[in-house]
Amino acid sequence: MAILSVSSASFRREVMESELPVLVELTSERSPSARQMAPRVENIARRFDAKLKVVRVNLDTSPELAQAFRVQNIPTYVVVSGGRPVKSAPGLLSETELEDLVEPFLPGADEEVPAKELPALLKAKRVTVVDVREAMVFQRAHIPGAKNVPLDALEAALPSLAAERRPVVLYDRANGDDVRKAFELLGQAGLPAARLKGGFLGWEGEGLDIERG
Repeated sequence: MAILSVSSASFRREVMESELPVLVELTSERSPSARQMAPRVENIARRFDAKLKVVRVNLDTSPELAQAFRVQNIPTYVVVSGGRPVKSAPGLLSETELEDLVEPFLPGADEEVPAKELPALLKAKRVTVVDVREAMVFQRAHIPGAKNVPLDALEAALPSLAAERRPVVLYDRANGDDVRKAFELLGQAGLPAARLKGGFLGWEGEGLDIERG
């Protein structure tokens, strides 16, 4: 989705009345920091296409919006969801920081479990964790306590998963096609399911324990 230029006149229609969450970039064409941020914001718009609307406000021509959002740094980023500002961050942000800013408000965000929250859920036996990678890959390294059910064996395993009466948290290497297909399959079967945010790489990135063999 392309980044949309928005003025004071179109702000309500394009932002406050948007059905999608909106990342608002409050910026100035004269700002070197804004020029540095441009490719990062464009990447976010491309990555979250159809889930997120990204708009750019030139405060040189819409100064009243700077007052409305109490802008003290240029650029400033504001997430608007359901017609109200819900989160903001000023200045130079990394692409990861932009992602962290918008992700909690994206459609389907509640279908992902952050890696750092999963150990407590496992310990309390509140979820069943399923690794959908092939057995050989699973044996090399996996999340402690995870069950290995490769995608092509998942349909046959549905009755046993249903019998556990717990939501299923799915993962592969990095939330790829296998997890997407597995998630859809569990949904069709009426089983509550979520995906591990970032997949196994996300788990590793948090420095959490890994089981081998």
